[in-house]
Amino acid sequence: MTKLKVIICGAGEVGRHAAEVLADADHSVTVIDSCAEHLRTVADELDVRTLEGNAASATVLREAGAASADVVVGATDSDEVNLVAASVGRAIGAKKSIARLHHRAFFAKDLDYAKHFGIDRLICPEYSTAGAIARALHNPAALAIEQFAGGRIDMHEFSVSEDAPAVGVALQDTRMPPNTRLAAVLRNGQVLIPDASTCLERGDRVVLVGNSDTFDEARRLFRKERPKRRKVVLMGGTPMAVWLCRALREHAWSIRLFETNKTRAEELAEKLDWVTVLNADPMDKGVFAEEQIALADVFVALLDDDEDNIVGAVFAKAGGVTEAVAVVQRSRYLDLLYHIGVDRSFSSGMVAAQEILHMLDDSPLQKLATLAGDVEAFEARIGPDAKVAGRTLRESKLAPQWSVGAIRRDEDVWVPGANDTIKPGDTLLLIGRQGQQKELRRLLIGH
Repeated sequence: MTKLKVIICGAGEVGRHAAEVLADADHSVTVIDSCAEHLRTVADELDVRTLEGNAASATVLREAGAASADVVVGATDSDEVNLVAASVGRAIGAKKSIARLHHRAFFAKDLDYAKHFGIDRLICPEYSTAGAIARALHNPAALAIEQFAGGRIDMHEFSVSEDAPAVGVALQDTRMPPNTRLAAVLRNGQVLIPDASTCLERGDRVVLVGNSDTFDEARRLFRKERPKRRKVVLMGGTPMAVWLCRALREHAWSIRLFETNKTRAEELAEKLDWVTVLNADPMDKGVFAEEQIALADVFVALLDDDEDNIVGAVFAKAGGVTEAVAVVQRSRYLDLLYHIGVDRSFSSGMVAAQEILHMLDDSPLQKLATLAGDVEAFEARIGPDAKVAGRTLRESKLAPQWSVGAIRRDEDVWVPGANDTIKPGDTLLLIGRQGQQKELRRLLIGH
């Protein structure tokens, strides 16, 4: 990635963490905030430039260098300020702009706020973090869970059950639902890119790709699991909790949400009619015992206070809950929590920083994950000189080293078939053997 000039509006947790990640990647970063104390903290901890002022002001943005910036990021605690800062920064001359939003209303379908304000990307770390938690809870057998194209495509890696319907059956005879594909098989330490004649065996690990709405149906062909309504307890009626309840709604979860504020609890009970909302504190020993929280499969602490979430998760784990999850704003806590009994932890600041970094990465080939054994997943943009441009997948000669899990073209994204054509400007989700990156670059990009 080339060195970029980045302006971040807001020195709160999200802005600070984004600045840290981008500065560590050797980009030139300027942080704007109206609070001198916040800026002093940033300046003491990070090698970035700081500027005190109103991030929505054109004068301040010009002084920060927005006219020649690669990107302006609105990351304050105010959605309105972020929209204005990103829009004005783009109007002044920044090549790209990103606005961090909290409120769900700005993602409503009645108005495209990004298009209206001339902003390249709207991000909601709370929504993205809730989605990451939901995917982790919904797929406990998966060691790697990646999403491609805004959550419309899922990719999971997991072990095949011995009595799964697809075991011993050629893929061409396996009734896979539409828009799904078995992308890779790990067998006896070897990576196989499957074709129509491939038969799965006991002990195989697989990488499955599919549209989010058909993925579960496909997964059941390879992993036979007894239907079980799992129990999850959520502590805190925050917006992230609401996102998480919606994300878990269709996945056989029994959800209980504890909120200590009576008015908020009543509001949530009316809004989330599939959730049991209780106006109580799950960290109260009497409530914990009376509500049998110890029998929950998962406890997720979602309050706005890091310390309360950490204490709540540890309290639940010590009380007998199978798995404890804590959401923290301060990303420095993440590496510590496992050692004190918290099974998983998530930081919305880190999620936001990763989204921003991914958007700014202008390299045509980006590694997404290393999966089982020597399996790698990449996101690749097809250049005009690519050898595969204008060819169908069948003609592309990517197999047997690589499998195309998905294609994104403009606003469309789908899991392709053998007769789909690859076009310049497409973005591909690729899964294949490790160590083939040079050849992959030659085929897809042309150099």
